[in-house]
Amino acid sequence: MSNRIALVTGASSGIGAAVAHRLARLGFGLVLGGRRASRLTDLAAALDAPVHVLPVDLTDRDATVAALAELPEAFAAVDLLVNSAGLASGTNPVAQGDFGDWDRMVDTNIKGMLTVTRSLLPGMIARNRGHIVLLGSVAGSYPSAGSVYGGTKAFVNHFALTLRRELLATDIRVTSVEPGRVDTEFNAVRLHGDEAKIAAAEAAGAFLSADDVAATVELCVTLPAHVNVNRLEVMAVNQTLGPFAYRKRQATA
Repeated sequence: MSNRIALVTGASSGIGAAVAHRLARLGFGLVLGGRRASRLTDLAAALDAPVHVLPVDLTDRDATVAALAELPEAFAAVDLLVNSAGLASGTNPVAQGDFGDWDRMVDTNIKGMLTVTRSLLPGMIARNRGHIVLLGSVAGSYPSAGSVYGGTKAFVNHFALTLRRELLATDIRVTSVEPGRVDTEFNAVRLHGDEAKIAAAEAAGAFLSADDVAATVELCVTLPAHVNVNRLEVMAVNQTLGPFAYRKRQATA
């Protein structure tokens, strides 16, 4: 059994699953969190590492807190938390926004992340070791389509910085990894499965892969223990910083 334990949320697909593969190769024992139990079981079978499967919906706070409090002894001392669970839901502008979409993003991207972090952080502090990696987004730094999604990621980006300051008296590291567009199931979820819109979104070509982001996470967690990456923004070469938008002045008579 590895003496280093990592808990990865959102491990049933995309970035979370890719991170799990890389951490297994680094020798971590893994706690795989996600909503889809069958996918977690399949992932566990594919990894050459000790694994505990944790099928839980992070939007259910009570269930999440209970599940984390009941981790088997061999997996309880989590050294690395990778908060990968997150989503965008819907593309409506705020004036036509769907409250259900908004609740889903806030409950997952913010509240779910907070629940897991709050549950595991006291143990890290008691042991005076650990690393918390939060998956933020460039959408939290630059205006883009999806004001509420960007707002949730701005929370994640800034929370990581303030948590780092709060933990200054400890040896615990905190990192915000902030990718640009990543080619995963993200667009299908964001666009509610609309095939025409998904095809249009993918027409711009290949962007980051889930493993590209996982490699970025690996870079951050394998640096010497005294080195903390505060925030790391990464995007494909065919993407750039969010542009300012201007409205042309209307001609006057």
